[in-house]
Parts: sequence; C-alpha cells; structure tokens
Amino acid sequence: MSVHAPLARARLGRGLSPVRPQSNIPGHLNCRSTSLSLFPRQPDRVAIVTGGTDGIGYCTAKHLARLGMHVVIAGNNEARAEEAVGRIRAETLSSRVEFLYCDLASMSSIRQFVQKFKMKNIPLHVLVNNAGVMMVPQRETKDGFEEHFGLNYLGHFLLTNLLLDTLRASGSPGCSARVVTVSSATHYVGQLDLEDLQGSGSYSPHAAYAQSKLALVLFTYRLQRLLAAQGSPVTANVVDPGVVDTDLYRHVFWGTRLVKRALGWLLFKTPDEGAWTSVYAAVAPELEGVGGRYLYNEKETKSLKVTYDQKLQQQLWTKSCQMTGIADGSPEGISG
Repeated sequence: MSVHAPLARARLGRGLSPVRPQSNIPGHLNCRSTSLSLFPRQPDRVAIVTGGTDGIGYCTAKHLARLGMHVVIAGNNEARAEEAVGRIRAETLSSRVEFLYCDLASMSSIRQFVQKFKMKNIPLHVLVNNAGVMMVPQRETKDGFEEHFGLNYLGHFLLTNLLLDTLRASGSPGCSARVVTVSSATHYVGQLDLEDLQGSGSYSPHAAYAQSKLALVLFTYRLQRLLAAQGSPVTANVVDPGVVDTDLYRHVFWGTRLVKRALGWLLFKTPDEGAWTSVYAAVAPELEGVGGRYLYNEKETKSLKVTYDQKLQQQLWTKSCQMTGIADGSPEGISG
C-alpha cells in the first residue's frame, strides 16, 4: 500500500518550509529571540540525546546541560563524542555530561546501550531522538535494513520502546517524562509504502530520507495515543528544526552544496537555532502533559494530512514491531 504526499517540492527545493498555521499552545516563547533563562532550571532531570556529538544534537545537549540536566549523549563515534562532552562541560561548567556508545544502525548495539544505561540506576525524563543520516547512497544497516529507514526510524523506534519503562517510572502527574523526536519538513513530500519500506523496487536517496521522516511523525502520534490511553506520565511530540546548516548535507547534489556554501548564512539556520524547538519541546512548562503535537519554530503546526490516519499509524507500528523483534503488548513495548 502506498501513501503519497502532496508535492510541495518547489518550496522545499529552495530550502523553505511549508507555510504553517499559528500556535495553539498558550504562552508560546520564541526561543531564538529570548534566553534559556526564561525556562526553569532542570537540575533533577536526566536526558538522553541521540546524535549529540555535532550539529543540532550537540547544541540540544549543550542547552539542556546549561539548564542543569544530566545529559547522556548517545553516539557511534567515541573520539568525537569525548570531544563533544569536553566542550559542553567547559561551556556549561557542568560535569553532568557523559557519553554512552550507541549505533542506531545496529539493533544489538541499541539493546546494549539500553542495558548499560539502566545499569546506572538513574531516571530518564527526556529522550531526544535526534540522530540521523540524509540522502546517503543506497546501503544497509547491520540488520539488513535500508539505512534511512533502519537508522533514522527503526533505530529510534526500538530505542524508545526499550526505554519506555524507565520513562514511565521517571514521570509523574504534573511532571511528565518527554519523548522528543526530530523529523523534517521533508516529510511533507514523503511516501510510505508499507509493502516496500526498504525501497527495493527503485532507490532514491531523497525519497528514502523523506519516508523515514514521515514514519517518525506517524510513530510519534501512535506512541502518544497509546501512552494517553494507558494514563502514562509520558508525552511524545515531534519537532521540525527547519533548514539547518549541518554536515548532513554532504551527500546532497553538488549544486545544492555549492549554494549552501555561498548562501548558507542567509538561507539556513545555525545548529544553535535549529536546536531551539527540540529544547522547547523538552522543557517548556506550557507543554506539560501535552503530546501528539508537530512543532516548528516553537509553535504547533499541522503535519501532512495522512499522518493523522490512525489506521496507518497502527499498521506502521505493527510492522515496526515485527522488524525490531518487539511483540505488541510485551514488556518492551506497549499494546494498542
């Protein structure tokens, strides 16, 4: 079954995001024009940030650490991670920043990461699913999945499910734990083919990337529905960082890279700016108990219409459980 998105490619091709409606969340703060000091300190909270070694993830980890959180960076490059940890500690004067190895392209590595984290016997209040690859050549994860779908989506699907028990135990009424998942405006032009999620028929790096980001939105909405039905003190929201100047663009068409080098300062957000919506979703008081939202520039907006299809959400969830070896209703997952 294929689900086709409207083709808003003209705006995306120019590095622009689709027009989005105004926020429905009261007390909205535009973080890029304000200060972290407007958010409450978070000294008793713990966060995991995937892909926190550079780009948006690094800036997200840095800002959360500056707010007093204990931050665990999950990444697959130990040398780069240790450098990132050192820089964040120096910039924030916080010693509560650390690294744990996690290769999201490997199911066994994800399980080992979760096991090592749980052995620390610390709570988990914020999970930021940030890591990803963009428009890479056709290749597979260690488990044989197409890399965009396997790493960007399935890796975070498994990681979140394995950490749900800790998130639930750490949240409380009036002080929920939060799952923040980073998608992209590219999801608006995505296609989800439930019969060929690996793109084996014909491979397109852009289509594969867009599908993975579309899947993350569907996943977030399904997760929020299940958590709410259980009365769990955990919320799930999805964020769109906008068009950000990061190393993810190294695999795109050479002409796009040329434009990025020449006009990136004008057309692209900085990684710091791109991280603000993730930080907002992780700590904003007005989002307490609020889930199932698509956030752009710290405002709620509408995602692609098909993402609200509850049947499609459930079908993707079920197939994802099968792919990752999680049974619906098992202690590792949640039932529908």
